[in-house]
Amino acid sequence: MSGEVTKVPSGSKLGIGFSRAVRVGDFVFVSGCAPIAREGGVAFPGNVKAQTKRCLEIIEGALTQAGADIKHVVRTRVFLTDMSRWKEAGEAHGEVFKDIEPACSFIGTSALIDPGWLVEVEADAVVTRG
Repeated sequence: MSGEVTKVPSGSKLGIGFSRAVRVGDFVFVSGCAPIAREGGVAFPGNVKAQTKRCLEIIEGALTQAGADIKHVVRTRVFLTDMSRWKEAGEAHGEVFKDIEPACSFIGTSALIDPGWLVEVEADAVVTRG
């Protein structure tokens, strides 16, 4: 991969030194996006589908800041603390990606940074020319 590097700041107060997204040439890598409410705190406590939608909104905003679009997404990873609720996350994912159909993985994890986060989503995109 070669090309100019563009970093989209995370705005996180975690102090772990990361970007929300990094674009290198035509490739955009979006970090794990958690269901952070616009005003801070956990968005939609207990609601997997709404939390997933919020994660996807954050991803879309990061892509825009990196000069990309949601249609450029080629891969997503959905991390869930309760795999029995994957269909709820899948519904939200499908509403955004039904016509795009990126490669996608649903991954169970024992916990995320905040116990109120039920889901976290990553995305990779390739910005096509023309």
